[in-house]
Amino acid sequence: MLKVLRDEGVDKVFGNPGTTELSFVDALVDSGDIEYVLGLQEASVVAMADGYARATGRPAFVSLHAAAGLANGLVGLLNAGRSRTPLVVTAGQQDRRHLVQDPMLSADLVRLAGAAVKHSFDVQHAPDLPILLRRAFHLATQPPAGPIFLSVPMDLLAEDTDVDVPGRSTVVPLGPADRIDDAAAILAGARHPAIVAGDGVGRDGATAELTLVAEALGATTYHQPMNDGLDFPTAHPLYAGVLAPVNALIREALAPHDVVLIVGCHAFMAHHYSPGSAIPDDTRVVQLDADSAEIGRNFRVELGLVGGIRASLAAMADELSAATRENSAEIRTRTRARADRTADERGRWDASALAAYGPAPLDPLAAVHAIACALPEDAVVIEEAITSGVLLRRVLRQTRPKSFVHTVGGGLGSGIGAAIGSRMGDPDRPVVAVLGDGCAMFGLQGLWSAARYAVPVTFVVMNNGEYRTLKETLDSRPGDPGRSTGHTGLSLGPPALDFTTAAAFFGMETVRVSDARELTEIIGKAGQRVAPLLVDVPLRGHRSGGAR
Repeated sequence: MLKVLRDEGVDKVFGNPGTTELSFVDALVDSGDIEYVLGLQEASVVAMADGYARATGRPAFVSLHAAAGLANGLVGLLNAGRSRTPLVVTAGQQDRRHLVQDPMLSADLVRLAGAAVKHSFDVQHAPDLPILLRRAFHLATQPPAGPIFLSVPMDLLAEDTDVDVPGRSTVVPLGPADRIDDAAAILAGARHPAIVAGDGVGRDGATAELTLVAEALGATTYHQPMNDGLDFPTAHPLYAGVLAPVNALIREALAPHDVVLIVGCHAFMAHHYSPGSAIPDDTRVVQLDADSAEIGRNFRVELGLVGGIRASLAAMADELSAATRENSAEIRTRTRARADRTADERGRWDASALAAYGPAPLDPLAAVHAIACALPEDAVVIEEAITSGVLLRRVLRQTRPKSFVHTVGGGLGSGIGAAIGSRMGDPDRPVVAVLGDGCAMFGLQGLWSAARYAVPVTFVVMNNGEYRTLKETLDSRPGDPGRSTGHTGLSLGPPALDFTTAAAFFGMETVRVSDARELTEIIGKAGQRVAPLLVDVPLRGHRSGGAR
């Protein structure tokens, strides 16, 4: 087992141990080159592994404890599946010699994991373990990437027997899709082209290639709804923001465009229901994805391309350089027009934010603006702040790949663990985690791991004392004369949540900001930290009528 892990580049095991994993944990004592990273609860463990896998670009390895530990980790596995994060996850099954008696800790682990993972294996024979473990690492990275689960009985891990360990295979990544020239011809003929940058772009390291395509077309470029990563530079003049996760609003945003290129985007990720397709009736669609199941999944496409995203976009950029030569003046004109609109929109948001600067409790837009303006150039932002996160995306200006991490899975509590894993995976880049107070409570035990391993993350808790997104969603619904205007179960006080006390409990340095300028100073020092810091940011309470 350890030989396979080493071959696959595993240098950390993220886990929370129990009796069913003791043989494995004991073997790690003398391994020397594989570190066991301890988390106090399995949801934090999986979140740390998720962040680590994204930062390193290779599958992370997770060790969970029996049925209960797997159940605790399911929320992280759901997030990893939706975010296409490659993980290999094991859980120790009870001793097979009395499994028929339904002993404590036993359960059908494969069935329990099934709905949350890409594939699962029930290991029953020692010679099968290295084969299935090798297979798990391979499957975890194949499109669509995701978590793979193995159930491993505790008595199997303790067996003393010879097994053959298969060597690691070399798999050639997907090359360019076919018919790139046809796609380029459709795009080059557009009068008002748009691009939707999905998270497959960032995962494949294709941000630079997509930027070349956008610039060749002068195309207005959007992020997919609720994007998980930086798939297009948000500081770029052609960038038009994040599409709203509602079909009607996506359709409205895309209506001015005659041709849309959709790249690496899973199903458009609608959240709130609205009738109809996300694509306007008269819009021509070219879609590119590494996963053939995504092509035409929810709407008709004129041309669907299946291939490596980075390789395909590079080939497309080359084709467009010739295909757009005749209408280069038109492309320069629409590029300038889009750049002017982008600059105007950013100016209005910046002016509104600066006007709201002041003492605590802070205006939410002022708070996220203070964070965005002070970020070190190479910082990674982990965002799990719901309503504040929507505002943060409006004011972030990022260019470097892998600078933004979110999870579209919807399982709250991932932000703290993801931040720890991100910093462990890329220790040269400062990490700033922007967390909602409700989200932070779901994963609070992760702070212990940050303190134990002295992971220098700046945790920023946006403390508004409520589930603000639920209040805003409720208040935005059509009026009902018979419905109360109050909110039940949506406030986090009294008593108020004091995150300085929580951080101190875990042995972490903490500060509560008094005004927006102090927050700017704190974030500006994120790259100088040698230990974690929790920043409690008091925000103004709910205002009826929805988000700013």
